[in-house]
Amino acid sequence: MTVTALLFASYADALGRSSVSLTLPPGATVSDALDRLRELPGGSALPPSPLVAINLAFARTNVELSPGDELAVIPPVAGG
Repeated sequence: MTVTALLFASYADALGRSSVSLTLPPGATVSDALDRLRELPGGSALPPSPLVAINLAFARTNVELSPGDELAVIPPVAGG
């Protein structure tokens, strides 16, 4: 199955792009997708447990993905 990972701010900078199309096996979880992102050049910048959302809803890393899902990997945000 294919899912789209959206990357923002420092994560997009580290991986050199704002989105990545990931091909994952059926039954793959958010954690599996994050592992795949970490395999890419710059992927080591992702923390062990980043904030994520699936199709605009916050999710945990054990949630199973479905074909066509949009996975947003959200960096820490600071205000001031």
